[in-house]
Amino acid sequence: MNRFICIIPARYASTRFPGKPLARLGDKTIIQRVYEQARRVIDTVYVATDDERIYEEVQRFHGNAVMTSPNHRSGTDRIEEAVQKIGGQWDVVVNVQGDEPFIHPSQITTLCACFDNDDTTQIATLGKPFTDMETVKNPNSPKIVVDNNGFAMYFSRSVIPFVRGYDEKEWLQQYPFLKHLGIYAYRTEVLHQITQLPQSSLEVAESLEQLRWLQNGYRVKVGVTHEETIGIDTLEDLERAKRWLRDED
Repeated sequence: MNRFICIIPARYASTRFPGKPLARLGDKTIIQRVYEQARRVIDTVYVATDDERIYEEVQRFHGNAVMTSPNHRSGTDRIEEAVQKIGGQWDVVVNVQGDEPFIHPSQITTLCACFDNDDTTQIATLGKPFTDMETVKNPNSPKIVVDNNGFAMYFSRSVIPFVRGYDEKEWLQQYPFLKHLGIYAYRTEVLHQITQLPQSSLEVAESLEQLRWLQNGYRVKVGVTHEETIGIDTLEDLERAKRWLRDED
């Protein structure tokens, strides 16, 4: 039985939406909603932040928080520091993004299940089948190509693979294009190793951190979900999320 810990990296100084974790969505802040969704699946959850305001908000709703350095270049680096500070014995560290207040518990369960009875899984992430070609062509929606055992072969902002011999309008009928969702889990020792790696040439080219891991030979298992989530990157996303929340009520 694997021992899981979930860590939610949360920064205040977002370029597109400063203070995003503290923005209110209904009667709760975004960070509280993310935390509560993660706690529905994993018993031990922490928010890792570099900002006292976020730390105090997590304490206000009686959550766990840990202060980390403001100098981290990625959420993965922040999570590694948090794991070291928290201590304890954990087999797998789950990384839930701090701007996913509607992440489904089933998605976290699917991610964790990638480590069941499979010692070859070093890192896990999620993919969701695309439903329209316009989204496939969007470079802000990274694509995953997987092998026959469900491990990632490549991530790209480009449309991969190229479906030869068919009109582009028919591509979705010919190949199950898979959208990458930015939720991860790592074996604890692997998390420590990958945060010591320098940026790789593929990572720099595509601006996708996970390519650093593939280029260095790590195996990334891809769980498949059919649930859609609403990530919040901008004020416009927040307004859309508020409308969605009202409709659900």
